[in-house]
Formats: sequence, C-alpha cells, structure tokens
Amino acid sequence: MLLHLSDLHFGTEKKACMDAIERFCQQHDIEAIAVSGDLTQRARFKQFAACKQFLDRLNVPYLVVPGNHDIPLYHLWNRAFKPLNHYRHFFGDAEQTLETEHFYLMGLNSIRRHHHTKGHISHRQIQDIDHALKYSPSHKLKLVVVHQPFYTPFTQIDGARDCPKRAQHALEQWSKHDLFGLLHGHLHQTGVYDIGQIFGLNTARPIWDIHAGTAISWRLRHGLPNGFNTVSSTGEITHYCFDVLRQEFVIDLKKSNQ
Repeated sequence: MLLHLSDLHFGTEKKACMDAIERFCQQHDIEAIAVSGDLTQRARFKQFAACKQFLDRLNVPYLVVPGNHDIPLYHLWNRAFKPLNHYRHFFGDAEQTLETEHFYLMGLNSIRRHHHTKGHISHRQIQDIDHALKYSPSHKLKLVVVHQPFYTPFTQIDGARDCPKRAQHALEQWSKHDLFGLLHGHLHQTGVYDIGQIFGLNTARPIWDIHAGTAISWRLRHGLPNGFNTVSSTGEITHYCFDVLRQEFVIDLKKSNQ
C-alpha cells in the first residue's frame, strides 16, 4: 500500500493528526509514502527539521517534492538566490525517484521562485519523466508526484489558474508508457479524476489525477477535514479523513469508489 500525504504545513501542524498517522503506519502494511508538497508553512529551518523528524519516525521509505510554501515568501534575497536551500538541506534533490516492490514514484518539481502559487514544468522535465517512464519496470504502478494539480473541476477557479500550462502536453507524452496517475496537493481538497479521458487521450486504461487534502495542518478549506489517500498494489484508491471523536483516520466511503 502507498500512503499519499500532502500539505503538511509544519508550523501549523496538529499533534492529534500526526499521532494518528503514526498509528496508521504501524497498523497497516505501508510500502512507501509520497508527500506532494507544502511540507512547511513558511520554509523555515525549524519547520523543515520538524517535518523530517516526523517522516523519519514513520519508518517507511518516502519521497517528497516541494510546494509553493517550501520557498521563502518574505525573505526576498533567499527567494531569489536560494529558494530551496532549506529544503535541500533536509531532503536533497527536489526531483528523485523511489522504487519499491509494487510502485515506481517519480518526483517532479513544479515550483518556481518567480511564481507565488502557479505551477510550472519545463520541456526538459517532461522529457526526463518520459525517459524514466519508458525504462521503468512494466509490472509496477507508475506515479508522478507533483504539487500543483494538472486538472481541477470548473468549480475550483482559483486552483485552475495554478495548473501547469504544459500539463496536457506532458500527459500526451507520458500516457504512452503506462502511467497510472499523478499525486497532487495544493488545494487542500480530495479528488480523483480520469485525466486521460478529460484531456481526450486515447489510452487503454484511465490515468488518475489524484488530489489529497491537508494531512495534519489546521489550515483547512471549505470545512473539509484533514485527510490523506492510499493506493493499493492493485490500483485501488482510498480516501481517509480524520474523525475528531475517534482521533483517527477513517475511510471516507463517499470518496473512495475507485
């Protein structure tokens, strides 16, 4: 099972949610963890340190990518010249791969210092992912981890503005190599969309655009609870939400229908 966390926003974290995720990892057979950006609230050293300690404590292999909150907002010199300095100190390169028994994860950095929230991917990045997909093991679920979503429904106008402009071109390339889906955050709202069908691609099976809510932050939107996703080794996508009374994450049956 793959655990998909996002928008941790350390600096605004809830201990109850952190404890519940630790228990979840102890109680389930988690093969890998993917964190789709916004590890911190303000890209501060102590916030990255707290995030690293939390993820290491889960004792599961993980892959992370930066989000727009992971580069300085107010320290303009650092934003201009060392935007990912603290991130790299704790987590290394912003684009890594993680291969496990059933999953092949590819990190994609969509964050640029001259953009506040909008995602950006280059032609070179599209080619790099395409190459990785082409030579990745055919029997594993292949997932790209990137902060901004490639698609948002028409009701999420603000989110649509933040989608990378080359998203469709990227999917047209990657769909040739049996891509299972993409893991996103950013909007603090869960969702699963057949992006291959939405983009009109001729694919043998769906390509899922998988959105996660904020796993542990009190920065909730639209009254939605904290949550995360799991992906089984057979491709079943399940959404979990935090039950305040039970102090644990439980399956959200309304949104776990894949």
